Amino acid sequence: MVEQAGSRTLTASRPDARATQVTRARYARIAAVYDAMETFAEGRYRPWREHLWELVNQVLPPGGRLLEVGVGTGKNMSFWPPASGVTAIDLTPGMLKRARRRAERLGRQAQLDLGDVQALPHPDDTFDVAAATFVFCSVPDPVLGFRELRRVVRPGGAVVLMEHVRSDNPAIGRVMDLLNPLVVRVMGANINRQTVTNIGKAGLLLERVEDLGAGGIFKLVLARVPEGD
Repeated sequence: MVEQAGSRTLTASRPDARATQVTRARYARIAAVYDAMETFAEGRYRPWREHLWELVNQVLPPGGRLLEVGVGTGKNMSFWPPASGVTAIDLTPGMLKRARRRAERLGRQAQLDLGDVQALPHPDDTFDVAAATFVFCSVPDPVLGFRELRRVVRPGGAVVLMEHVRSDNPAIGRVMDLLNPLVVRVMGANINRQTVTNIGKAGLLLERVEDLGAGGIFKLVLARVPEGD
């Protein structure tokens, strides 16, 4: 079954409403303490964030249109390109409330909206680049989310991601599988996602996959929307 969306013909698929609500509820529960929970980890993540946004700046045309998915509390805002139009979405009102406060403190102008990457409200080809950091570990249907990015980013545009993924080491991978149910319940994030594979399943073209650390568990990914879309 297919449906026409703008100028694109897309496979019809809808998010699992119950799974999405469970994810929203988990992050609503921890929104007030989320930054505190990640204080230690953020010392490692911050240089990686800087690296990711350097890459965004390389692929974003001057004055280009940028979408950040899963803005959370706004940890990436200080790295946003200053001269581009930024739209940022998050699934959880509590997270978005904190992101708006951070934007005000930093003096950043952006459109900050509630939104689900599995069902984006934007028309086809709205953005030049989409970016996300540690988001697709939490999206209930990550392939559907990547298909939506493929739809709203123009052909030839870029999707730039920083994600943690299941280890290729068999022993570590099995441990991650065993721990995943507990981690999801406490933190909301899956630690055993095959994110690079999921990007390809969505029809995005992998251009660059860079290991950031921890034996390949953390990845920087640059993918492109096919020119023929």
